[in-house]
Amino acid sequence: MNSYLEYSEEVQEAQKKGKAIVALESTIISHGMPYPQNVKTAREVEDIIRSKGAVPATIAILNGKIKVGLSDEELEYLGQATAVIKASRRDLPYILASKKDGATTVAATMICAELADISVFVTGGIGGVHRNAEVTMDISADLEELAKSNVAVVCAGAKSILDIGLTLEYLETKGVPVLGFKTDSLPAFYTRKSPYKVNYKVETPGETAAILKAKWDLGLKGGVVVANPIPETDALDEQEMDQIIEMALKEAEVQGISGKEATPFLLGKVKELTDGKSLKANIALVKHNAHIGADIAVHYCELGKVETF
Repeated sequence: MNSYLEYSEEVQEAQKKGKAIVALESTIISHGMPYPQNVKTAREVEDIIRSKGAVPATIAILNGKIKVGLSDEELEYLGQATAVIKASRRDLPYILASKKDGATTVAATMICAELADISVFVTGGIGGVHRNAEVTMDISADLEELAKSNVAVVCAGAKSILDIGLTLEYLETKGVPVLGFKTDSLPAFYTRKSPYKVNYKVETPGETAAILKAKWDLGLKGGVVVANPIPETDALDEQEMDQIIEMALKEAEVQGISGKEATPFLLGKVKELTDGKSLKANIALVKHNAHIGADIAVHYCELGKVETF
C-alpha cells in the first residue's frame, strides 16, 4: 500500500501525534469551481479545519500517487491543470497504473480516506440518483461507496440537481444513516430544506461522533451522511432554484450530456442562470461544512483516545 499512498508532512505529523484529520476531495477544485476561486476556497477550507484543531488532508492523485494532503504548489497545479481525470472508484486503477493525474470524487475520496485511516470527510454535496434514473440508470457511485467505506461524509445534503427522494431510498436500502445536523429536513445543497426528512436529527458534534463510533464498533460497514444545511444568509430561494434546475436539465438533455459529465455541466449551467449566485452559495456551504466536520473529527479522535486508555 505504501507504494500507492504518499502523505504530506503535515498529515504525517498529525498521524504521529494522534491528531484529528479531515479528508477533503479534489474534484471540487479541478471540476467544480473556476480558477482562481477554486484554489482560494481550497486554502480557506484547509485553514478553517486547522483553526478548529484538526489537520486537513486534501486528497488527489498526482503522477500515479494517491496524495493525502497537498502542498500549496500542488493545489495551485490542480486548480489550473486541464488534463486531470475526474476519478471515481472505477478510475483509480487506471490512473495509478498509468501514472496520470486524477481529482477524487466523493466515492474516490472515501476509498482513499479509509486507506489512510481517516474517518471524517468534508465536501459540498453528495451525488445520488439522477432524475429519470428509471430510464437512464444514472446513479452516482457515491451511494455505493457510502455502503462500503467507513467514512463519515459531512455535506450540505444531496445536490439539488438530483432526485433526492430516490437518493434517500437508495441509502436506506444500503443501510446508510442520514443524520441532519440541527435539522429534521434533508438540505438540498443550495437550499436549507427539501420535502424529505433525515433519519435522525443530531444537535452537537459530540453526539454525531458517538454515533459514528457505535456504528463502527459494531462492525457495521459503510459510511454515514451528516447533512449540514447551508447558512441561512447564503441559501438560495427554493422555488427559483427548482425552476433553474429544470432549465439546466432540459439543456443537458438537448445536448446529450450524461454520465460523469452531467454534474459539472449542470452545476455550470446553474451558475450561469443564477448570475454566479450559486457559486457563492457553493463556497459558503463548503466552508460551513468544514467548521462542523472538523469539530466532529476532533470529538471522534478524543473518543478513540478514551477507548485506548
